[in-house]
Amino acid sequence: MFKKILIANRGEIACRVIKTARRMGIQTVAVYSDADARAPFVRMADEAVHIGPAQASESYLVADKIIAACKQTGAEAVHPGYGFLSERASFVEQLAKEGIEFIGPPVGAIAAMGDKIESKKLAREAGVNVVPGFVGEIRDTDHAVEISDEIGYPVMMKASAGGGGKGMRLAYDEKDVREGFEATKREGLNSFGDDRVFIEKFIENPRHIEIQILGDRHGNVIYLNERECSIQRRHQKVVEEAPSPFVTPKMRKAMGEQCVALSKAVDYHSAGTVELIVSGADKTGESFYFLEMNTRLQVEHPVTEAITGVDLVEQMIRVAAGEKLEITQDDVKIDGWAIENRVYAEDPYRGFLPSTGRLVHYQPPVEPWADDGAENGRRGVDGIRVDDGVFEGGEVSMFYDPMIAKLVTWGETRDEAADLQVQALDAFRIEGLGHNVDFLSAIMQHERFRSGELTTGFIAEEYPEGFEGAAASDKLKRGLAAIGGVIATIDADRARRIDQQLDGPLYAPGDWTVRIGDSDYEVVLEEEEITVDGIPVELEMEYTPGDRMVDVDLGAETITIQLKSTRTGYDVTTRGATHSLRILPTRIADLAEHMIEKIPPDLSKMLICPMPGLLVKLHVEEGEEVQPGQPLATVEAMKMENILRAEKAGTIAKINAEQGESLAVDAVILELD
Repeated sequence: MFKKILIANRGEIACRVIKTARRMGIQTVAVYSDADARAPFVRMADEAVHIGPAQASESYLVADKIIAACKQTGAEAVHPGYGFLSERASFVEQLAKEGIEFIGPPVGAIAAMGDKIESKKLAREAGVNVVPGFVGEIRDTDHAVEISDEIGYPVMMKASAGGGGKGMRLAYDEKDVREGFEATKREGLNSFGDDRVFIEKFIENPRHIEIQILGDRHGNVIYLNERECSIQRRHQKVVEEAPSPFVTPKMRKAMGEQCVALSKAVDYHSAGTVELIVSGADKTGESFYFLEMNTRLQVEHPVTEAITGVDLVEQMIRVAAGEKLEITQDDVKIDGWAIENRVYAEDPYRGFLPSTGRLVHYQPPVEPWADDGAENGRRGVDGIRVDDGVFEGGEVSMFYDPMIAKLVTWGETRDEAADLQVQALDAFRIEGLGHNVDFLSAIMQHERFRSGELTTGFIAEEYPEGFEGAAASDKLKRGLAAIGGVIATIDADRARRIDQQLDGPLYAPGDWTVRIGDSDYEVVLEEEEITVDGIPVELEMEYTPGDRMVDVDLGAETITIQLKSTRTGYDVTTRGATHSLRILPTRIADLAEHMIEKIPPDLSKMLICPMPGLLVKLHVEEGEEVQPGQPLATVEAMKMENILRAEKAGTIAKINAEQGESLAVDAVILELD
């Protein structure tokens, strides 16, 4: 077994690998960029080596710097995590020349499966079902249009070396192909150093299923069941679960055996994932097709660990050290259900725009998971596991992926795991930047999610107008109104106790008007009872002025609320939505209706940068006339290109930014007449 390994990655996955290595008695080496000098993974490792500037292209993606760090520290092997150099065959070859083991698959398998064009040819030869498409070289945009017309719309354009939802465009017609082909090439080149693109048929009502593979260097390959990853946004996975509510034992066996056959065809060892697309319209479960093979550890590997009890990182290390797998296919079981939600630094209330900045407050629902070797330890604390790599006071940088943490829950049933997600998300406190916690909670409560009727179009279909918070029942709103009345009374009672008040002790009223949205609720607090609009409400809570998080018993259910003080009350966040509570004494509330409403300024004549990013392209010039929907500028943020379009017709009056310029959020790119 290795004595020391280096983790060629950062953030939560670096922390994750360090935890298992520590339990195995293996010393660890971290490498870090300027942006990560104070990151948790750097402090957790036994040694740390600085490898360059914040830009990944000058640090984490430079193989020579990783190898130099290995030589400097005496690391015998490298675990690449996911992303960065994890699927770069040339990196594995360089390590081999230096006598350093790669904790991952052989170079031949990486090369074969890392090229999406070649991998489809190999999959077809291995007897694996493959999606119809064009897997040759595409000359230019006109050729792409010609190919798309032959395949039949809709089609998906993908960067050959892509992954993680980057370098992908869905096209419904020729216009989409012409607009998206060059952007797909650029994203492929910028993120993966390869601008080749392939085109394939887009499967309607698709479900995204993936099979976890594990093999050793002695010819043994097994599959550790499936994961469902159908809930995605812009082809980036948001929710993953294991097992899938759609897959039957017969499907599982057929999928698993095909994926094992593919793995053996390329002499695969280590952990890997074969991604499949399944037609949700086919109830027989026979219409599944090969998408790609990820020759690395997946972001969503914890859900597989939770239901199988297998530590995938440990197995990868043991396989790299030459050990045989100790488990056989017959040993692989399904115990309970696990769900993973990716907590991202993006604002669902503003069209999921990337959000960078400082984590002013960061408090996960449980302490980040630590592998202490206990049975079922991979399920975290009471079924709640948090994998993260951030810290309170730290920064979410524009240079890397926007994921803050992974929240994993385990239960005996799917509903138990989903209920635990809602409970844990309520207690996940993040302040200082936009995040998607409310959105994740809304998905977990959604009737369609609970029914298991999922497709990759779930988010677009269920939130076509964007996200405005999970819907709240009348009962919950009455409960929130009662909570607002209790908090207001306690705050007023505290205020009246302040000494040396000019007019004597203040009055602490018990009659309040609480406005939630467009509705007013009359809240009356008496010694033995709280009523909302005359209806008694069961409520128990312990609140001290200044509390930011409070557990509340509403009789039939217990909820966790997060509080943020406003000028006229509180913003209360719970159950997937933030509710603004305007709280006034009832005798004053009527007078508030006579206040003059402040009219916001008209910003419709300006194109405002919605997120920090790089102005990749300006599509217009001063004096040019534009129509609604016309592209005006392309901004790259978090390694994704975002096209900003005209909201209405007009003429470009002034351009305030230059192509290639780094923009701050709310920067005015151009102005229209």
